[in-house]
Amino acid sequence: MYSLSAYGSMIKDRIRTDAYAQALRQTIKPGAVVLDIGTGSGILALLACRFGARKVYAIEPDDIIEVAREIARANGYADRIEFIQDRSTRVTLPERADIVVSDLRGLLPLFQQSVASLLDVRRRLLAPGGAMIPQRDTLWAATVEAPGVYRDLRNPWEDNSYGFDMRAARVRAMNSFSKSSRIASASLLTAPESWATLDYRVLESVNACGEVKTIAVRSGVAHGWAVWFDTVFADGIGFSNAPDLPEAIYGRTFFPWSEPVCVNAGDFICGHLRADVVGDEYVWSWDTTVADGEGQIKASFRQSSFYGDQISLGKLKKRAPGFLPATNDDGEVLCFALRLMNGSTPLEGIANQVRERFPSRFTTPREALSYLGGLSEVFSR
Repeated sequence: MYSLSAYGSMIKDRIRTDAYAQALRQTIKPGAVVLDIGTGSGILALLACRFGARKVYAIEPDDIIEVAREIARANGYADRIEFIQDRSTRVTLPERADIVVSDLRGLLPLFQQSVASLLDVRRRLLAPGGAMIPQRDTLWAATVEAPGVYRDLRNPWEDNSYGFDMRAARVRAMNSFSKSSRIASASLLTAPESWATLDYRVLESVNACGEVKTIAVRSGVAHGWAVWFDTVFADGIGFSNAPDLPEAIYGRTFFPWSEPVCVNAGDFICGHLRADVVGDEYVWSWDTTVADGEGQIKASFRQSSFYGDQISLGKLKKRAPGFLPATNDDGEVLCFALRLMNGSTPLEGIANQVRERFPSRFTTPREALSYLGGLSEVFSR
């Protein structure tokens, strides 16, 4: 869940918000139906109404939707915007939308269930011939010299002031990616190369992969890949967060190499980047080969955010196909409580029964009611 200040920062990013406004103005025809996925504070829904939408369905799973409702009322659009607090994949509409608008990205467009949500609404909720905003995102990569960014990732685990050996964390740090505002065009050692295009109008897969084959344009010390994206909302409308442009709210993403590599102008640098959905998250992989002008290998790395994950061996064991699960104490409480949530007993009555059944778990009625309230929020209709 984003904070209110984060939503404010999104609106203040004029590069982003102005591009959305232009695309909506150009795309919306009088009487159009618009579906806003992840409406947040409702800014895109408001713009859709301003530009002539007859109806806007604004979907948002988080409680920011209450703020969006108040803002819609304050601006006279409450009768034209229908707010739905849920995930779009669980929503059905009384009519199909002429336009789907969304901003579901994280640092990059491949983020959690964002792509899956867009493919789902395109298939189920968008009218034939309807418009998607954005239409497509193109992912770019370049090799960068970024000593400060690299040092911030690595040095705490190699050179700390307390004399402890903390190198076990270094491997994880070098298999993690992060946002960096310090990557500018002067940091690039290679020309940018496109490695994937997500055209949401025709895309079928939630995963993405691609190769970057490039040549160093100058000598330097390479520390990793910078990855960013361009987006197209409508014909001639979009924006980019490329290193040679003013930084948008998304910034650039830095994928470190396992070790810095001294490269010379003319060296070949090849990368294979991929993002695969595992559960509710993307696992990123970035394999790199550096060769000199004669084709001799100087360095080769195979890296993945899977190796940067801090999941314990105990948790991994419980995910194994052959593991024999049995509910623990928390599971017993959950199962008992859910069985009582059948629409016939008030929440307070369920809380009393749960507390009576598990007295060591809930020492006060308030504690039990708070627990049941949380379950009700997630699991009740």
